[in-house]
Amino acid sequence: MTDINEQDEKFIALDRLIDDYSDEKGQLIRVLQGAQDIFGYLPEEVQTYIAGKLDIPVSEVNGVVTFYSLFTTEPRGKFTINVCTGTACYVQGAQNILDDLRSSLNLTETNTTEDGLFTVKSTRCIGACGLAPVLTVNDDVHGKLGRKDVPKLLRSCKKLAEVKPVDKFAEGPGKYQEQPPTGY
Repeated sequence: MTDINEQDEKFIALDRLIDDYSDEKGQLIRVLQGAQDIFGYLPEEVQTYIAGKLDIPVSEVNGVVTFYSLFTTEPRGKFTINVCTGTACYVQGAQNILDDLRSSLNLTETNTTEDGLFTVKSTRCIGACGLAPVLTVNDDVHGKLGRKDVPKLLRSCKKLAEVKPVDKFAEGPGKYQEQPPTGY
């Protein structure tokens, strides 16, 4: 019996994902989304692997990865918090929320906490201006926030992080394995 390590399991899951989309036109973005779900980010090694499996140039894969802000080439925390700093959110205090998040998590030069639990970033527009100020935790939108909500949001995420993890190599492309906090 062979010993398969976690990295090998991730590439096996990626192969299944690529097979699922092999006949679809424009499968690259879907494959990249699924690969990012599996690996947590899209390092050069994964981009090169995908390019080889899809028989496209690595430069095309990298071009898509670097063009779309939803993709990252660096590890992200378990909880990625994107604070909208577009005009509507900014005038409603989004910068204060962003500053409070960064301060509470002791983030200075980097966007990700040392324990790998949180990544905090600003983004230009989430498209929920009527809920300003707004942020997302992973893919969950939270609106009409104030500075007082920052500690509650972080506590909710930390509590969720203590929950026993599910199978991170679940069948099927694009499966999100953890659900972001709601109702904090």
